[in-house]
Amino acid sequence: MRTSEVVREPMVLREGLVLTMNRAHDVLASTDVLVRNGRIEAIGPRLEVPEGTREIDARGGIIMPGMIDTHRHMWQTAMRGYGADWTLTQYFVWYYLTWGKRFRPEDIWAGNFLSALEALDAGVTTTVDWSHGLQTVEHAEAAADALEEAPGRFVLAYGNIQQGPWEWTTDHAFRAFVERRFGGGGTELLGFQLAFDVTGDPAFPERAAFEVARDLDVPVTTHAGVWGATNDDGIRLMHEHGFMTPRTIYVHAATLSPDSYHRISATGGWASVSTESEQSAGQGYPPTWQLRRYGIGVSLSMDTSVWWSADLFSAMRATLGADRAREHLEAHARNETVTNHHLRAEHVVEWATIGGARALGLDHLIGSIEIGKRADLVVLKNDHSPAMTPILHPYGHVAFQAQRADVHTVIVDGVLVKDDHRLVGDHLARARRGVDETVAYLMQELGDEAWLEGMHPAIPELSVLENPYTYTEWRSESARWRDRGGPDTSEQNADGGTPKPPSA
Repeated sequence: MRTSEVVREPMVLREGLVLTMNRAHDVLASTDVLVRNGRIEAIGPRLEVPEGTREIDARGGIIMPGMIDTHRHMWQTAMRGYGADWTLTQYFVWYYLTWGKRFRPEDIWAGNFLSALEALDAGVTTTVDWSHGLQTVEHAEAAADALEEAPGRFVLAYGNIQQGPWEWTTDHAFRAFVERRFGGGGTELLGFQLAFDVTGDPAFPERAAFEVARDLDVPVTTHAGVWGATNDDGIRLMHEHGFMTPRTIYVHAATLSPDSYHRISATGGWASVSTESEQSAGQGYPPTWQLRRYGIGVSLSMDTSVWWSADLFSAMRATLGADRAREHLEAHARNETVTNHHLRAEHVVEWATIGGARALGLDHLIGSIEIGKRADLVVLKNDHSPAMTPILHPYGHVAFQAQRADVHTVIVDGVLVKDDHRLVGDHLARARRGVDETVAYLMQELGDEAWLEGMHPAIPELSVLENPYTYTEWRSESARWRDRGGPDTSEQNADGGTPKPPSA
């Protein structure tokens, strides 16, 4: 969405229930929100507005900040649902070791563009494109093109799973791309991060990539606390070398020790929790209970549409369920009963909005409904849905009752991008054409047999389990344990239990 091509007409959202998500979490009944020149100009009842202002009826609905997804592999959206029955290992095998290498720049564009529209349709106005399919600068150009053409707010988190981060970040072509597309820090609509993982290799080869991030003055987002891939050794190395900062985002953070959580908390880092992914794929149990214990800021994310959708309503619902389930089970094990929930609906709505903005360092611009902030707004309203009435507990309604079909209006930076339940413009037709071409190409590349096997994978050999990062020979301790026969549950400990890894 190039700003030179955008006309920002003044708009007023009339008589909605406003979830401000400001510091006080004010909830304002029957309130108007006036938008002019891309910003929130006024908030209050029965606002007087300039002549020619578009009026949007929000009566019977909720006005909330646009939601923010801090970790999504948008390039994979062309393969929507393909990996529904995958484990994380099978995901690694398909994308890291085999077919992910076949994606062309135009396939990256198609996945990103469709993913962007999917997010906006679900009320997600800002998405971090954790773009680790950028094998060449041409792939990166395609990713950035798609994000600029889509009518939303995005952050390109540049990554390359086929090469060590110490290699691609120091390549002159990468630096030229960054200077060309993001010189001066990017724009308010398209930001930039570096996306790479730290394996825990004592040699710490990732140091070179962190130094590039420091030189460019851009944040790093990293998959941390992922069972069998990235754990405490990586956190310790980052901390000892001074590369943990308040702008660092730790994705999943599900299998870390207290020492690692202390380090993240002490350095002001943020977590991006993908509850549906962690529950289903196997990164580890969703860690919100740990993050709350150590005072680590939380944001929410959806990971990839190869499994799940871009629907943060699902993320909020799943996160509440996972956190509460653990609390109940721990209490039951002590022969106790939970009488009050610690994690409330209000908390996950915060994480899906202003929490994401704070994680990205954008809370001065977006994430709450306050005068002067950029107008990234969502109206939840569906007069045809029995589930949208009555609205008694607004946070509970957003977290447990609402869904993408109830997203009536979406505004990004003062521009109307969804109106009366339909995306504005003809973007979707173009996205479909691009994705159709990508799917046809991939089906031809794989062949019929491999295409079907990919959706219904057999259990892989142990040799592909221990290290998805093919650019390094380093293997984590849990991977080496697995290689010694850990997965064989017939091997028992002396106490009759299954063996445990030396460290987790």
